[in-house]
Amino acid sequence: MTDPTHARTRGGPVVDTGYGPVRGTDDGAVRRWLGIRYAAAPTGELRWRSPQPPARNQEVTHATAPGPVCPQLTDPRIPLDLGGRQGEDSLVLNVWAPGGTEPGAGKPVMVWVHGGAYVLGSGSQPLYDGSVLAVEGDAVVVTVNYRLGPFGFLDLSEFNGQPGARGLRFDTNVGLRDVLFALQWVRDNVAAFGGDPRRVTLFGESAGGGIITTLLASPAAEGLFSAAIAQSSPATSVYDAQRSRAVAHQFLERLGISDDEIWKLSGTPVPDILTAARQVHDAVPSQSPGLLAFAPIVDGELVPDYPVAAAQQGRTHPVPLIIGTNEHEATVFRWMKSPLMPITPGALRSMFAAIAAEQPGLQLPTEAQITSAYTGLRPKAIGLGMARDIGFRMPTLWFAEGHSAVAPVYLYRFDFTTPMLRLLRLGAAHATELPYVWGNLVAGPKDPTFKLGGLKHGRAVSERMRRRWVNFAASGQPSGAPGEAVWRPYRREDRATLLIDKQDKTVADLDRDLHATWGSQILSFR
Repeated sequence: MTDPTHARTRGGPVVDTGYGPVRGTDDGAVRRWLGIRYAAAPTGELRWRSPQPPARNQEVTHATAPGPVCPQLTDPRIPLDLGGRQGEDSLVLNVWAPGGTEPGAGKPVMVWVHGGAYVLGSGSQPLYDGSVLAVEGDAVVVTVNYRLGPFGFLDLSEFNGQPGARGLRFDTNVGLRDVLFALQWVRDNVAAFGGDPRRVTLFGESAGGGIITTLLASPAAEGLFSAAIAQSSPATSVYDAQRSRAVAHQFLERLGISDDEIWKLSGTPVPDILTAARQVHDAVPSQSPGLLAFAPIVDGELVPDYPVAAAQQGRTHPVPLIIGTNEHEATVFRWMKSPLMPITPGALRSMFAAIAAEQPGLQLPTEAQITSAYTGLRPKAIGLGMARDIGFRMPTLWFAEGHSAVAPVYLYRFDFTTPMLRLLRLGAAHATELPYVWGNLVAGPKDPTFKLGGLKHGRAVSERMRRRWVNFAASGQPSGAPGEAVWRPYRREDRATLLIDKQDKTVADLDRDLHATWGSQILSFR
């Protein structure tokens, strides 16, 4: 007898979700459902509101192609294939399961939150095709779209109840709320796709990693995931309401909308919003190097405190965590000449001054202390090292140290690179670990990564990473195959770190020198 919730029909497998039945595709090896709506279109009066349930469809909806992706600030230096057209009706997700997976199979679930500095990307990028990870890892993989840039991280809440709003309401952190709403959809529906709703691992990179570390400190996320993986999380790029309101006023000024005309925002054309957002996005880090215009904020509700402060005070959700960074995080920002990651000593001094001014309770090391941590490096290398560490490595270490008091933490550093990336002076740059996690190593004929060799070693690195990531999702332990390096949990006594390279190895206190400089500067973020 055919199970009505997962019938294999001539058109592909059909799953009945809480919002209606959806039909995917099945090629024998993998089942796919693409572009599944998990929330109503966030348009008009819902534009800056928390996600709302969509209307239930009685008829079967075809989930055979990616849905729209959030309108965004595209960057010609980052030629992303978003996998779908841009449009506000973008709150959709994609699901992959191994061929033959039936309802109730209880496979581990991995929910991906993409990166892109909170302004770029989508869950439908070809890089995040979940086929390899699902089939070889015997898991159910979900990738999520969420609102970006001004649509997801513009704080207009001060205008609630004001005459100029004419009854419009504005919620905070709606991009985060989208991810939470998608996790609720997973909790309620993933069993019908063969996943285990009690074994959901939330994983993401860069801004996606920042969303993971932020949700680990959000009471609203309790019970929605059982494990987490934060890759290159900018865990300290979370700002206060005063700063977010200043950004909102800059945005409104660029749009030419006064406080008495806030009601116009519900009907402002998307191109106008993106034009104003581009101007603000470029202006903010130019004025304050290293700071983002659009990012999560401490709103006292969804995000009650700075995530690193919450971690260090033992107030994060007690779920196992993999967290780490890449060896050469900052090189790609140097290549892009991006103010989002300042490299020069002058820009770094400005960044320190801005952080100290915004957070007077924070004690930062002196310039002399910092310089001493990079003794022996050339001046340009010192700038790259400082940028990497203040932007990614130290926030990761601070978060790991705090979270390890409430749950197992597995710390890593990704060092593997290819001859071509070394020649380009990129090395193990920001985001270079992504193809290895997904098993999608060659992006196309124009991808230069393996042009000078390294593919054989790359495939081995990918196999080991995927094994550890999926085993972690299945059991909470990132175990490798027999004979591979044993990845010990992070403890303050030895600070074990897995170095991921041609051959993995576990190293004690890898970041000793950084801890000597930064370790005593416990972030209070008050």
